[in-house]
Amino acid sequence: MLSNASKYAIRSVLFLAENSSKTSKYGAKDIASELEIPLSFIAKILQKLAKSNIISSTKGPGGGFYTSKKNLKNNICAILNVIENEDIFEGCFLGLPRCSDENPCPIHHIVAPFKEALLDKFEHQTIADFAAEIKRNGSFLSLKGIDVKGQDLLK
Repeated sequence: MLSNASKYAIRSVLFLAENSSKTSKYGAKDIASELEIPLSFIAKILQKLAKSNIISSTKGPGGGFYTSKKNLKNNICAILNVIENEDIFEGCFLGLPRCSDENPCPIHHIVAPFKEALLDKFEHQTIADFAAEIKRNGSFLSLKGIDVKGQDLLK
């Protein structure tokens, strides 16, 4: 449902929400390394996000990407709107061109409530809300340093 670009964008923004500030910025190379994302791919995504005021950036020595208080008020849909060319919640899960409540595909009635719930959460929770949820639940944005049993290999 989400493109790799959208997944990388969301992970990057949430990483910055958790770890950055106006005085603690990250370069594209650092973010790519931390999240195990191809550098050339994430650099373009970060530039788009900064240009759209989803994240902030400064150039020069000591520059990099970060999230401001204003950035943290954005929601996940704002990120998706920058990255995707179309509304990902409108299309058919199976890719059929004419799927709707009146003309459903075989799994429409299963997927439709899931898409509605996900869209609602993406529209109404801020990036700050998601970052707080990550901390509260002990979630992670990368498998770097984590073994298959969830134990931290870096300790």
